[in-house]
Amino acid sequence: MSPSNGVVVKPRVPETDPRKVFHYTDLQRSKPTRENDPYDYQPGWGNRHQSEVIPGTLPVAQNNPQDRGFGLYTEGITSSSFVAPRSVNSSTYMYRARPSAAHNGYEKLDTKSHIENCFLSLNPAVEPLPQQTEWSPFPLPSEDETIDFTNGLHTLCGSGDPNLKQGIALYVYMINASMDGKAYCNTDGDFLVTPQLGNIDVQTEMGNLFLQPGEICVIQRGVRFRVALGPGVTAARGHIAEVWGSVWELPDLGPLGGYGLANPRDFLYPTAHIDEDLHRSFSIVVKNTGKHYAIEQDHSPFDVVAWHGNCVPYKYDLTKFVAQNSATVDHTDPSVNTVLTAKSVDPHVPLADYLWFGPRWDVASNSFRLPYFHRNSASELLACIYGNGLGRSDDFLPGGCSYEGGHTPHGGFSDEYVTEVKLQVNEPRRILENQMTIMVESSRTFLFTEYARKLCGVMQSQATDPKVWSKLPDRFSTNPVVKQLLARVAEDKAKSRAAADYYHSVDLSAQSTAIHAAK
Repeated sequence: MSPSNGVVVKPRVPETDPRKVFHYTDLQRSKPTRENDPYDYQPGWGNRHQSEVIPGTLPVAQNNPQDRGFGLYTEGITSSSFVAPRSVNSSTYMYRARPSAAHNGYEKLDTKSHIENCFLSLNPAVEPLPQQTEWSPFPLPSEDETIDFTNGLHTLCGSGDPNLKQGIALYVYMINASMDGKAYCNTDGDFLVTPQLGNIDVQTEMGNLFLQPGEICVIQRGVRFRVALGPGVTAARGHIAEVWGSVWELPDLGPLGGYGLANPRDFLYPTAHIDEDLHRSFSIVVKNTGKHYAIEQDHSPFDVVAWHGNCVPYKYDLTKFVAQNSATVDHTDPSVNTVLTAKSVDPHVPLADYLWFGPRWDVASNSFRLPYFHRNSASELLACIYGNGLGRSDDFLPGGCSYEGGHTPHGGFSDEYVTEVKLQVNEPRRILENQMTIMVESSRTFLFTEYARKLCGVMQSQATDPKVWSKLPDRFSTNPVVKQLLARVAEDKAKSRAAADYYHSVDLSAQSTAIHAAK
C-alpha cells in the first residue's frame, strides 16, 4: 500500500514461533497465552483469586460452611504465619472430595534423584567452586530407562538449610516420562520452574499450568503437583530455583513508576480442575529437608472442586518482559532485568534475584555496550534456554549453565568482546534476537553437590580450558606509542620529583640563624 505521501506501509504479519519474537506482542494474539496452550487462566499478580468446577460449590461469605449437599471437605493451606501482615499473608481454602489427611502414612523413599539440601560448610558432601565453571547440556535419560520428575530431579548447588528456613537451592530436571499415579509435594520452599527443553503439563491442586521453554511457573511449598510431558514430547529438561524462608515476589520499580519489567497483569493463575477418576491409587512423593518420603493413598490428590485464596501456583511468559536499558551511554547493571526477587533477612540485600536476558534494543552512544569485566559480591548461575546464550564462552549451549561466585573475576569471552572495539558501534541495534538466557543471582556463596561436580559428567572448569584467555590480548603494553608515552611519563615524574625536592632541601633553620646573627 502506498499512501499519497509516498510512504510505503508494510502489512504486519504475526509471528508464529515464540522463540523468534522480539516481544510477545509480535504474535499479535488477542489471548494472554500462546497458541498451543490448552488452558484458561486468571490474570493478575497478588490477587485473591477464586475458582470452582461446579457453580455454587464455592461458599459465599464464609470459609468453613456446613455441608450444603456436595459432600466436600474444607481444607486450608497457608504459606505464611497466621498472624503475618495482610500484605504478605498467603493462604488458600480448598473444597475437595477427600481431605489430604486421608492416607496410609509416610515411608522413607529411595529415588534416582540426587537431592541435597544441607548447604552448611560442615557438610562434607558439598564444596565451593572458587573458579568460573561451565556445564555442557545435562544428559537426558537414556531410552532404556523410565525417568519421571520424582526420579529426574538433581541438586546442583545452594546455600543454607531448609530446616533453618534460610537459603536457596538450584536444581536441574531431566525426564522422559510423565508422573503416572504420582504427585510431588515440596514442604521445604517455593519452586521456580524454568523449562528449557520440551513442553510440560503441570497439574496442581488448584488447576493446570501448561509450560513451554520461555515460560516459568512458581509452585508454593506444600502445594501438590504432577509433571507430565506435553503432547508429542519424548523428553524434557529444565531448571528450578527454590527459596527457603522467603517467597518469590515482584521487585519494586522505584523511578520507573508503575509500569515496566514483569507487569502484574501478565501473571496467570489456574482455574479449578479435577481428575476424571478420583478413586485410584496415588503415591505422594514428599520432599522434607531434602529427604524423599512417600505417602500411599487410594484417592487422587487432584480433587479440589473449588478454592479461593492467594497461595496459588502461577505462570509467566518471559517474552512479555518489558526491558529497560540505557538510552544515552554505558551498560546498565543486570538488576534492571529482574523478573522476580526473594528477600533475605538483610533488607538491603536480596536472597535471590531471577533475571531475564532476551531480545531488546541497544542504543547507548560512545560506549562499549557489552558488560564490562567485573567482580561483584553476588553469586551468579546462568542458564541458556534457547539460542546462543550469554555464557562465558562460545561453548555455552542450551541445556547447560555457567557459574561465577562472589568476587570471582568474570566477564565474557566471546568473539563479540574482540570485535566490539573494532566495530565502533554508535547506532541503535537489536540484540539477543532468537535467544533467551536466565540468571539466578544470590547474595549467598553457593556450595556444589557431588552430582554437579562429578556425577553429571558435563562440568568444565576454566582451569581445563585456558584457550579462552587467548581472546583477551594485552593491547596496551604492546603498543609502541604507549611505550613512548610511559617513558615520557617516567621522565616527567622524575623532573617533578626533583622540582618538589628542591623546596624540601632548603635548610630553613640555618637561614634563620644567619638572619638573627646579622641583627
